[in-house]
Amino acid sequence: MTEQPTTEQTFYEAIGGHDTIKLVVDTFYAGVAGDDLLRPMYPEEDLGPASDRFRMFLEQYWGGPTTYSEQRGHPRLRMRHAPFEVTPEARDRWLVHFRAGLDRAALSPEHDAQFWAYAQHAAQFMVNSA
Repeated sequence: MTEQPTTEQTFYEAIGGHDTIKLVVDTFYAGVAGDDLLRPMYPEEDLGPASDRFRMFLEQYWGGPTTYSEQRGHPRLRMRHAPFEVTPEARDRWLVHFRAGLDRAALSPEHDAQFWAYAQHAAQFMVNSA
């Protein structure tokens, strides 16, 4: 009897892959675009490049393509965000827009909880000012 190799599905695949992550990120940046506190943290006039970077990061983090590291190297999230004053209020606004993206994606309760827990942890990790 030959054993069949088991291929465990990644979180990225389980939630719908690229299309789902893109929906979350696009919804997030639609909120950021009109946010008077967060928008100034994105110096580029066009949010498209920031959106692409965030999408690629999330895809890689959840088990998808490694394009982010191939193009940008190690994420070094705190270092990349150090020039910006990330306050608890900024964290909370960031989470509002991220939550909107997750709500729009309508993931299963288990996947939503896992993604949301990561977002909350990451947002708190970025706080660098009182």
